[in-house]
Amino acid sequence: MPGKQDPLFEVAAESFVAASPGDAYRVFSDLRNSPLWSIECTGGDWTGGEPGAVGSVFRGDNVRSGDVVPWAPVVRGRWSTYAEVVAAVPGRRFAWAMRDDAGRAQDSVWSFTVAAALGGCLLAHRFRMGRPTEGIRKITAGMTDADRARFFREWAAKLAHDLSETVHRLKAALERQPATVPAGATLGLRSATGTGEA
Repeated sequence: MPGKQDPLFEVAAESFVAASPGDAYRVFSDLRNSPLWSIECTGGDWTGGEPGAVGSVFRGDNVRSGDVVPWAPVVRGRWSTYAEVVAAVPGRRFAWAMRDDAGRAQDSVWSFTVAAALGGCLLAHRFRMGRPTEGIRKITAGMTDADRARFFREWAAKLAHDLSETVHRLKAALERQPATVPAGATLGLRSATGTGEA
């Protein structure tokens, strides 16, 4: 479409899961469970609004190793981010947008969707960034055009890997759980290795 700008990043991964859409939703819509599936988020908590409802805010506690796009000035070690729930349709879709330092939701949205399938559900995990976030602008501010293009390629590859691994881990976690997950269940594991600056 003329005048329509392509998103900076748009990646997705999906898998069949032997769990009902409702049970899957109850797990992934509580971001305190993120250590079950995330590459970088090690925990966190709801800090505002009704947990899991549109408008609620989650603080994610994260860790990143030094070998992730090692030449670029990305955040490493431990840091926290804030995300705002932007969609919450039980049994279907849950999405959250990363906030900037002023508390505004950015054009950087992570989501899970589920659809009923024979014997379980089809789980999809997506990330879309339309315009560069505050964090991405800081990372690329001093880069040449060539380095910026390189960073976007390598970051897109990182995102694709992370989403694929996330779906793999979430599938494994859901299929280990009892057939019915109670509403409001927090299954959070203490160990894991994302919410990120994206």
